[in-house]
Amino acid sequence: MTSNHHHQHGHGHGSVPAADFDWDALAAHLEHEADLKAGAVTEAAQWLSGLYGAGEVRRVLDVGSGPGVIAGLLADVFPAAEVVAVDQSAALLERARTRSGGRLGTQQADLPDEFDKLGEADLIWSGNAIHHLGDQQAALTSLAGLLRPGGLLAVAERGLAARYLPRDFGLGRPGFQARLDAAHEDGFSTMRAELPGSTEEIEDWPAMLERAGLTPSGTRTFLVDRPAPLDRSTRAYLRTQLSRLHDQLAESLRPEDRATLEALLDEDAPTGILRRPDAFYLSAMTVHTARKA
Repeated sequence: MTSNHHHQHGHGHGSVPAADFDWDALAAHLEHEADLKAGAVTEAAQWLSGLYGAGEVRRVLDVGSGPGVIAGLLADVFPAAEVVAVDQSAALLERARTRSGGRLGTQQADLPDEFDKLGEADLIWSGNAIHHLGDQQAALTSLAGLLRPGGLLAVAERGLAARYLPRDFGLGRPGFQARLDAAHEDGFSTMRAELPGSTEEIEDWPAMLERAGLTPSGTRTFLVDRPAPLDRSTRAYLRTQLSRLHDQLAESLRPEDRATLEALLDEDAPTGILRRPDAFYLSAMTVHTARKA
C-alpha cells in the first residue's frame, strides 16, 4: 500500500511480483510526484498544526508513505515529533531513510493485517493509500484506534484529477483528458473490485471518519498550480505519467485517442509533452480530518 495520487496514476504494484518490479523507477516517479505537491502538503500540515491546537504532537505516522517525501515535510512542520514512514515496500522505506538522512523512523507493515504493529500516534496522515485496501471503512477504524486522545487523523483522498493540456491542443479530438479520466475511473473501479476483501462504500469521507468513532474536524483542498511553460523535470514526470496511463489504458481507448497519447509520448516531436510550450500542471488535493475525543 503505497501512496499514489488517486491511481490516475495507480502504480498497481500489488499485482507485480516484487522481484520483477523496478522499485527505483517507481521511487523516482513517486518522489517527483510528491515534490510537485510539496507546497500544498506543507500548507496542509500547517493547517493540521493549527487544528491540533495546544499540546505537543509527539508522534506522527505517514501511512502509505512511499519514499518518504511527505513524511519529511511533516517532520519540518512538527520538528519536535518522531515522524514514522509506514509502507509495505522495504525498498521504498530504505529510500525514505536515505532521503531524510535518518531523520525519519520507518515501519514496514503489510496492511490491513498489521495495523497493530504501528503503535500510538498524535497525528496520522494517509495520502491516497486507503483506496488500495479492500475495506476502506475498516482501515479508517483501525487508524482511529491508533490515535491518542485528542489526536488527529488526516486522510488525503481524491480531490481533482490533474490537468496538463488545453481542451484543444491540436492533436486528435478536443477533450482528450476528460476521456482519459473516464477510462481511468473505470480502471480504478476494476482495481478496487479486485482487491482482497473489497467492500463497496459510498466515499463520503467525513461520514466514514465519523463511523470510525472520530469527530470530523474539517475538510480543505490545496491547489498544486504550475503554469506553462513547465520546467524539464515536471515535463519528465508528465511523460512518465502518460506512459503509465498508456500501459494501463491503451486497450480501452479509441484508436484516435491512443494515437494522440502516443504522439504526446514521442520524445523528439515538437508536439510531444517534453517539448510543448502549452503544457502546464494543475491539480487539487483534498484533506479530510477528524479528531479522537
